[in-house]
Amino acid sequence: MPASTQNPFAIAQEQFDEAAAFLGLEPAMREILRWPRREYRFTIPVKMDDGTTQVFHGYRVQYNDARGPCKGGLRWHVEETIDTVRALAAWMTWKTAVVDIPLGGGKGGVTCNPKNMSDGEKERLARGWMRVMARELGFDRDVPAPDVYTTPQIMAWMLDEYEVITGRSHPAVITGKPLQLGGSRGRNDATARGGVLCTGYACERLGIDPVGTYAVQGFGNAGQYAALLHPELLGGGTLVAASDTSCALHNPDGIDPRALVDHKEKTGYLKDFPNAREIEADALLELEVDVLYPAALENVISRQNADRLQAKIICELANGPTTPKADVILHDKGVHVIPDFLANAGGVTVSYFEQVQGHMNYYWSLEEVHERLDFHMSRAYDSVYRMHQNHKVHMRQAAYLVAVSRVAEAVKLRGWL
Repeated sequence: MPASTQNPFAIAQEQFDEAAAFLGLEPAMREILRWPRREYRFTIPVKMDDGTTQVFHGYRVQYNDARGPCKGGLRWHVEETIDTVRALAAWMTWKTAVVDIPLGGGKGGVTCNPKNMSDGEKERLARGWMRVMARELGFDRDVPAPDVYTTPQIMAWMLDEYEVITGRSHPAVITGKPLQLGGSRGRNDATARGGVLCTGYACERLGIDPVGTYAVQGFGNAGQYAALLHPELLGGGTLVAASDTSCALHNPDGIDPRALVDHKEKTGYLKDFPNAREIEADALLELEVDVLYPAALENVISRQNADRLQAKIICELANGPTTPKADVILHDKGVHVIPDFLANAGGVTVSYFEQVQGHMNYYWSLEEVHERLDFHMSRAYDSVYRMHQNHKVHMRQAAYLVAVSRVAEAVKLRGWL
């Protein structure tokens, strides 16, 4: 089966099953943890600008809340499905556990193409989603956040709709909001910052010079910030390739990340950037670089191409970019993979900070946010790396062993089994 057609939830369950078998979890515990606790599927009728009504399909999965309220983003994507949302909610459960913050995992989405929608249509869709889900949300129950093609403005509309419905101010019910509505400083670049910090920790452990070459596959929010933050946080580095949906670019002599981000912001895509040549999208993944940041969608690294990858470190800013069979191949090749639910956990960590600040109605400085993020990410990477070393397993399985054991312990302590 081609990687692009693999069911992401089946992959998430396969990854979990390996960890459960290693940990020797009893059958009932395995069954609890390999399925969502609750999930919602619904329709959202939206009046479009041309006067017609379009019906969209919406989703929210609350995967597990044994360790605390569910937390997870909302994706608006033309290929969104319930299985994608289930997989991402499962990964969010393990993500919050691996960084040891007191939250569970959730995820939501809408099947739509936001690129073809006006701001007014997006607002009506955002408010429609919230009208369906408001009763199931709350800072102490389930806290949504932005994800693929959702923005702080969309979160602002959702927050406003929630507060209209409840008649109360609830800034902690939505994270990823604009600062003026209770957002946290440091949230915009948190996903990439956490990943780049993990890359730095990995370079220290492996004896790799961080001032080397790096490539970014996917140039959305996380990819752009990774391009900028890698040299800033690691003391240097040369961006040699980047890609988005329009093209993949390569320049072995280096690409100015600031100029590339400016071009993307100005034109909306990477195509026609003057200081690099276009290459095949798949070829970017196979370049000889020190660090590869996959920052797009699922399953781009599979058994079909894993043996051709030449990066020393793969830092997964995207969710689910590597299939289980590819993990084995990369591990055997000696490639150090920083798995998605560790590498991109900076986003949910700072979202947690925002939730805490909103509930306290007291907000931290940018320096405090960065310091706290570094503390959480460093501690999380160390726990996973120790598991990786002690049990001679690849980093993804090590992260699963850390996370699954923590969630299973919470389930037992609550008496669910």
